[in-house]
Order: sequence, then C-alpha cells, then structure tokens
Amino acid sequence: MIELKHVTCAYGEKTPVRNLTLTLSDAGVIGVFGASGSGKTTLLRLLAGRLQPTSGTVEGLCGKRVSMVFQEDRLLPWRTALENVALVRDGSSGDATRLLDAMELSAEAEKLPAALSGGMQRRVALARALNFGGDVLLLDEPFKGLDEALRARVIAAVRGRFPLTVIATHDRAEAEALGMTGEILL
Repeated sequence: MIELKHVTCAYGEKTPVRNLTLTLSDAGVIGVFGASGSGKTTLLRLLAGRLQPTSGTVEGLCGKRVSMVFQEDRLLPWRTALENVALVRDGSSGDATRLLDAMELSAEAEKLPAALSGGMQRRVALARALNFGGDVLLLDEPFKGLDEALRARVIAAVRGRFPLTVIATHDRAEAEALGMTGEILL
C-alpha cells in the first residue's frame, strides 16, 4: 500500500496539495481528476519522489521502481527515438525496438525528436517509460496530441504493463480505457 498522510506541498506562493490523506493499492489503475491547477501533477511528482512534501508523509514507495511520463516529453534532442527509449536500459535496443513498434513508430526509430511530430514525441516518451519498467507507472496527460483511433491503440499497448498505474487526465475515458479501478478527485 502507498499512503499519503496529511500531505501538504507548497512552492512559491502556491499550495496545490493541502492536507491530503489517501491510500493507494499496490495494483490497479487509479484516475486522478480535477481542474487545471488542482494539484494533479504535484501529486504525481510526490509519488515519483520528484517533490518532497512541505508537511506530512508519503509511505510505501521504498523499494518500488517508479516510471513516469511527464506532461513534457523530456526527450534528449541529440538522441534518436530508439536511443531515447533504449537509454533507460543501458542502451539495449532489443526491447526499445519492440516498444517503438507497439507505439507504431518503427519507421521513425532513427529520427531525432525535432523531426517528429508532437504526438510522435509523446509516444517515444511512453515507450521509454514502458522500457524502464517497474512497479508503478505514473502518467501525466499521457495521450495528448493523439487522434482518437491512435489513442485507443496506444492505450491498449500500455494497459496492464505495470501492477499499479496512476493517470492524471482531464479525459475520464482515457482512464477507463486503461481499466480504471479507482479514482482521486482533487
């Protein structure tokens, strides 16, 4: 179980998360919903260990391998799509090639991010997170820039790959398509 106990997270003038207490199962798909600025991204960054709470505690992640797709794709511009996916596994391209194929990007494997559309870059970031693997997959608006048919295929390729997936999205249908088993409203 992952537990947030009375977690507040503030930075600058903003306090997007205030006195949040919740428990997450170690398995399933949790949808995180709320208006823009409600703390969805902050919650994911707390779960990823990228932010520390101002007060309260986050427990149950010690020893867990956490993979994350940020709102920004965070691709290395001097690396090809294949290299960006492979770098999380010591540069091994076997699984990276298979994951790019699952994201329908085999033909773009040798292209640099600048030569890819926004939706293609998004799928490279997803493939990289899948290649990293782990116990928890954190997704922050992961399917933006994808048309409806492609989004459905990419969701199918992502679904069920991690014991626990937490998705922050404005689109409930995306979380449901991943197999949502619970939700957090912020």
